[in-house]
Amino acid sequence: MKAVKLTKLVEELNLKNLTSDVDMENVRITVPDINRPALQLTGYFEHFASERVQIIGYVEFTYLMHLEREKKIYCFEQFISKKIPCVIFTTMTEPDEDMLELGNRYGVPILVTERTTSNFMAEIIRWLNVQLAPCISIHGVLVDVYGEGVLIMGESGIGKSEAALELIKRGHRLVSDDVVEISKVSDVTLVGTAPDITRHFIELRGIGIIDVKTLFGVESVKNTQSIDLVIKLEEWDRDKEYDRLGLKEEYTEILGNKVVCHSLPIRPGRNLAVIVESAAVNHRQKKMGYNAAQELYNRVQANLSRKRED
Repeated sequence: MKAVKLTKLVEELNLKNLTSDVDMENVRITVPDINRPALQLTGYFEHFASERVQIIGYVEFTYLMHLEREKKIYCFEQFISKKIPCVIFTTMTEPDEDMLELGNRYGVPILVTERTTSNFMAEIIRWLNVQLAPCISIHGVLVDVYGEGVLIMGESGIGKSEAALELIKRGHRLVSDDVVEISKVSDVTLVGTAPDITRHFIELRGIGIIDVKTLFGVESVKNTQSIDLVIKLEEWDRDKEYDRLGLKEEYTEILGNKVVCHSLPIRPGRNLAVIVESAAVNHRQKKMGYNAAQELYNRVQANLSRKRED
């Protein structure tokens, strides 16, 4: 199960820790959802998602402040004793000494942020979804071509890295070579990145390892990129029938998401970089509502109709 350190969340979202006696180093967050404990503060703990980050907004805070001191301490202790990862107070609300004492006693970090509750909830859910997204590693090369994330796949030695190098020379950007780490950040979005150890490097058979960032400059590399198109390189098979029109989209599935996929046969004389560029631009055109194959089909049908009328 993937997990993210609480200390990283505190750093990234600029939170202030009010319980300095609590050790946050060993606290891990394992789910991207959050919980506002309105019902729990009234004593109802059925179906309580205690593994989530707990957020106390202005409404919950004012409810506690309106209780008598003994009742407030009792309600907050019932809540904070349920082995929750942390409590975050939003909208410039600050817990009192009783709450901080309970946080230290039960080893639960109490954090505060100046952001409004709605704004902060949107940001923390977005951040946790990225950090805890399902992730796999795929053998391939990921490049940013005209803003489209193109994942080039194929057998070892077929020319993936060479195609990527030519694309870099033509002004496009490398994300990852050889191994691409892909995260599913939503039901429609896949994001690819490079492992830390191989980031910005390309392996070229016969030459060895080259540092793309050093050779071509910082504008030639990118750390992350959404995956919009998959291109599979394969050896030319004379007996196989290849799609020559492109009227019907082919897809491949990655982590449950469908991504448009083209199979490119490789034979001497084919300029892979130009073909990949054209595929990326054509895919971009289709997303904007123009399909060249469909336009040709419409012209042919119109021409046939005119001939029948004549």
